[in-house]
Order: sequence, then structure tokens, then C-alpha cells
Amino acid sequence: MKDYKGIETALYLVLLAITAAICWLLHPVASVIVLCTGLTAVFLRKYFDALRRRQISKLCDEISSILHGAEQVTFDSYSEGELSILASEIGKMTARLREQNAALRQERSFMQESLEDISHQLRTPLTSVILLVDLMRKPNLTKAQQYENLQELQSMLSRMQWMIETLLGLSRLDAGSVTFQKTEFSCRTLIADALEPISIALELKDIAVNLDIGDEDKITGDLPYCTEAFCNLLKNCMEHTPEGGTIAISSETNAIYTGILITDSGSGISETDLPHVFERFYRGTPFSKTGYGIGLSFARRIITSQGGSIQVRNIEPHGAQFDIRFYHSVV
Repeated sequence: MKDYKGIETALYLVLLAITAAICWLLHPVASVIVLCTGLTAVFLRKYFDALRRRQISKLCDEISSILHGAEQVTFDSYSEGELSILASEIGKMTARLREQNAALRQERSFMQESLEDISHQLRTPLTSVILLVDLMRKPNLTKAQQYENLQELQSMLSRMQWMIETLLGLSRLDAGSVTFQKTEFSCRTLIADALEPISIALELKDIAVNLDIGDEDKITGDLPYCTEAFCNLLKNCMEHTPEGGTIAISSETNAIYTGILITDSGSGISETDLPHVFERFYRGTPFSKTGYGIGLSFARRIITSQGGSIQVRNIEPHGAQFDIRFYHSVV
């Protein structure tokens, strides 16, 4: 790489010598003044260049310290114009990188805790499955006992399958690899499709589903994903509604949104759990201890990713209510 500074200095000295020579022809004193002034300018230029190089070297050392993990490096000691601007921009970039690094550490910690939670959740039913398989190998089991064990085995495997599929769905949403289709469908179709997978379980628990859905109430979104979200919401309501209880589903459409209310007749949600029920892997007091802490999180992610909103509240005299809204335009 060429030393342009050296070339510049050499050219400057040549021009200074030529100028001093011309001035000598006019008057010797003028030549001496020009020569002294020019040499002083060269000296001052060299001096300030050295100061600038020291500041740049200091800045490079501070950047190197940050790259090697230093946390307390600041860029407040630079007062020169362009260098001060550069140091300020590097300081902003460093602060941004520190924030991103902290977020990555927090996400890594969260992922580790999540994987530990998933492992624990899968280990429990998997252990039961192994025990049931060993039990079914016994030759003295009656057909009734075999059937009961098979039913229990099927139930555990279904729960494990649901958990794995839900986690995969959440991972795809987190990775941004899901493209939601935009189609218009009725709320009746959505609720009918969401109720179908749990209809037998609702019948076994003798839970009545009361529908108040308008024929004109429609939603624009991805029907399969919305169906999955509402199935998780209804499944949650079913699990926390006692036998002989009710689940009420109603809809309304106004100029701003199409809303769906899902209300169960369970015991409601404790004030401790209420702010956290949509958090992934949250399992607190009795409201959430029977689940895996991912169904409601998955439902919320699907709804909000399509520009909707979801809230939950307790109602009088008892029960929980999910308020889902799909807006006609982005709000």
C-alpha cells in the first residue's frame, strides 16, 4: 500500500523550496519568512498527525478489548470532530451488540430450561408406556385388563404425539418458516372443525357446548392453523370444566373486528396464573399443573401472527373466558 502521506509531504517541501527560491529573487527576507512558515506548518502537521495516530491506536486497542470480552470499555474520551463521530458510532454499535449478546444468552438459557422441561415431560409418559408394555407381556392378564392397558397406552402415546407436534409447530413459527394462507371462512366452520377432535371427550365428561354464532360472522386467515389454535383453547376449557359443566361459544362482528368468546364453567384461573397462562412452559398452581404449558402459547402465537389478539379473564360467578379478535385491518 502506497505511503500517500510521505508523497504529500515530499511534494509540499518541493513546492516550498520553489516558492522560497522565487521569493529570494524578490527579497531575501521574504524568502526566509516563507521558508520558516512552511517548515513550521510541516512540523505542526506532523505533530497533529502523531496525536491523531495515537488516538486511532487507542481506539483500536479499545475495540480489541471489547472483542476479547471486556465489559467496561467506553468511548467518551474523544473530542476531535471526525474521530469523535466515529467513536460515537462504534460506541452505539457496541451497545447494540451487547444488548444482542445479552438477549442471546437469555434465549440460550430459556432454550436449555425448555429442553429440560420437555425431557421431563416426555420422560414421565414414556416411563409409563414402558411399564404398561412390560405389564401386557404377562400371560395371566384377562382380556378386560389387556383392553384397559391398551386404552391407557393409546392415551399416553396420543398425548406425547400432541406435545411433539405442538412443539414442532411452535419451532416453525419461531423460525418464521410458516406462511399463513389468507382465505375467508365462517366462524361456524372454524368452531365445528375445532370441536371435532374433542367431541368424544366432551361427551364422556357430559360437557354441553352452547353455540351462539352468527351466520354472517366471518374471519380472514389460515383455516387449518386457526382450527388448531381454537382446538387447543377448547381442549383447555374442557380440561378445567367439571363433569356436567358447559362451554359457551359466541361470536360478533363489528366495523373493527370479528370476535369470538369462549367461556367455560370451571373454577376459573388464579390471580397468580392469570398474567402467565400464555407463556410457554408455564406451569404454576392447579390451573396449569395438569398440562404441558404449550397449548395456550401455541394458540396465542397462531392468532397474533395473523394480526389477531387474545385475552383471558375470570367471570362471575365462576369460570374463565377467552376473548379472541380478528381485526378487519392491521391495528
